[in-house]
Amino acid sequence: MSPVSSTAPPGQSPLRTVQVLGGGNAGSSAHVRSLAAGLVARGVRVTVCAPAEADHAYDFSGTGAEHLPVPRSSDPAAVAALRAACADADLVHAHGLHASFRTVLALGGRTTPLVVTWHNRARAEGARAHLLRLLERRVMRTATVVLGTSSDLVDRARRTGARDARLAAVGLPGGRYGGRGPDPERPADKVRAELGATGRPLLVSVASLDRHRGHETLLDAARAWRDLDPQPLVVVAGEGPLRPELQRRIETEHLPVRLLGFRDDVPDLLAAADLALLTGRWESRSVLAQEALYARVPLVATAVGGVPDLVGDAAHLVPYGDGPALAAAVTDLLADAERREGLRERGVQQAATWPTEDETVAQVLSVYDELTLPVPLA
Repeated sequence: MSPVSSTAPPGQSPLRTVQVLGGGNAGSSAHVRSLAAGLVARGVRVTVCAPAEADHAYDFSGTGAEHLPVPRSSDPAAVAALRAACADADLVHAHGLHASFRTVLALGGRTTPLVVTWHNRARAEGARAHLLRLLERRVMRTATVVLGTSSDLVDRARRTGARDARLAAVGLPGGRYGGRGPDPERPADKVRAELGATGRPLLVSVASLDRHRGHETLLDAARAWRDLDPQPLVVVAGEGPLRPELQRRIETEHLPVRLLGFRDDVPDLLAAADLALLTGRWESRSVLAQEALYARVPLVATAVGGVPDLVGDAAHLVPYGDGPALAAAVTDLLADAERREGLRERGVQQAATWPTEDETVAQVLSVYDELTLPVPLA
């Protein structure tokens, strides 16, 4: 590998990086787009390997990066496509556990530096949980540098065998969910009317309908909210395998909850919300938490993973799986306008402490330079 730099002098080839993304959740996909834009602006050649649908949603090509469609699969054809994409890279940067494992297979012992950003912990039970632990160990021990998006991920990476694990600076992109803010043509009153929340509090949750997202606890809490006057409406944006089970409970128990399915208007939902709810078993740098604080929406969240460090005292934190605590926190906040306003103000202050996109790109570039620039002779 020839020595190159992210800020290559005239006549010297610019650094070529490959960013590898799997299916990608909202946070990791938005991060890769932001990172690609920042790197291209600084003269780095960027190729993003991601499924075609991810490019359609996040427009990696629009940053000036090259997009190569690589499916979210570890089959030989997908690994071969990834291997070809990484053939002349100076450095490869993979995002997420599964994308990182495929990248390890594709590099196949090459000396190309591999940076891994670990955005979230994968969840599984039984035999699949054992397989995930094996994947983690393989990735952590192979990566040149692991960037964890929360301190507990950094600690886990070190325990799993990472040679060099560091806390990542991950700034939420300015466009945020779906690459845009609220639609000025859809004011909050219109959104509330569309949802059936006129004259009643609107509580917004955004999460896939999976077991570890805490939706069962949310429904437990919603039983207590039936007796409030006015009765709040809870809307859940997201899709997943628990939908039939959750819908049966909502109908059987007459809960004030609507499952909205996948939505591309989350900024509009938050702009109309009285409270945002984050109920999952584990989160790193939750996009919903960040969006809520940026949008001045009071947040009730579970005190798990990286959430306490992320939000500080700018949210009301409750234990995971504690329906009565969640119900009481929401009930108290709905009855106390002064506390809600205090959370809004602290949210703005807390958001100002988070890394910016420029700071995120600068940290990543410093790691790239560290791994690719030649060591000066003494």
